Amino acid sequence: MLLTTGQAAAELGCAITTYRRLIRADVLPGISRRGVRVMTPLWVVQALQKRAPAPVDRLDADLLGVLRVDAAQQVQDSDRNWAGYAADLGPDDLLKGLRGWWRCDAASVAAAGVLPVTLSGYVVAVLTGLNRWEKGSGGRHAFPDAVLAGHITDLATPVKHLTAPQQTDRDIADLLLGTRLPSQSSGAIAYVSTHSSSAN
Repeated sequence: MLLTTGQAAAELGCAITTYRRLIRADVLPGISRRGVRVMTPLWVVQALQKRAPAPVDRLDADLLGVLRVDAAQQVQDSDRNWAGYAADLGPDDLLKGLRGWWRCDAASVAAAGVLPVTLSGYVVAVLTGLNRWEKGSGGRHAFPDAVLAGHITDLATPVKHLTAPQQTDRDIADLLLGTRLPSQSSGAIAYVSTHSSSAN
C-alpha cells in the first residue's frame, strides 16, 4: 500500500513540509512518483511511527545541543559546497556541511561532547570532537575539529554508517542514529534536557 505525502504526514502527526524534508533528503526507501504525487510505502511510515525516542539520558551531559537541518542545498561558501543533510552526500561533504556556521552557545554545545543532527525530528547524523570552535559574524560558530561519528542513508530500516576513528564515538552514534529527537527552536540549534526526554 502506498500513501501520498499528505497521508504519510497525517499518519506521523507532522506538517507536510516537515515530511517533505525527509523525501528531499532521500532517506526514505521505496519512494515512487505518480505524476506530480510522491508516494511512500505504508511500511516505511509505520517504521517511522514506531521509532524509539533518543536515549539521551544515557549521555554524560545535562544539556544537549541538537542541530536541526533541512535537506541539503548547494551553497557558495569557501569551505563547503553543501549545507544540510542528504543521504547521497559522502562523509566529507556531510561533515563540512554540518560543522558550521550556526548561531549557538558554542561552550554549551561543546560541553555535551556530542551534537546530534536531526532532520524532521529524526537523528540522521552525529558529530563529536567539538572541543574547539571558531566565531564568525552574527554570533555564528563553527567546530573545525568536528568528527562525523556516524550517519544514516536509510531512515526506515535504519541503515547506519559509523565513521568515527574512536570506538566510543561510534558507540554514541550507534546509540542515537535513527531515533526520534524532537526539539523546539527558532534557530538551527536547539537545546534538550537529557533528564526529561523520556517524557517525549
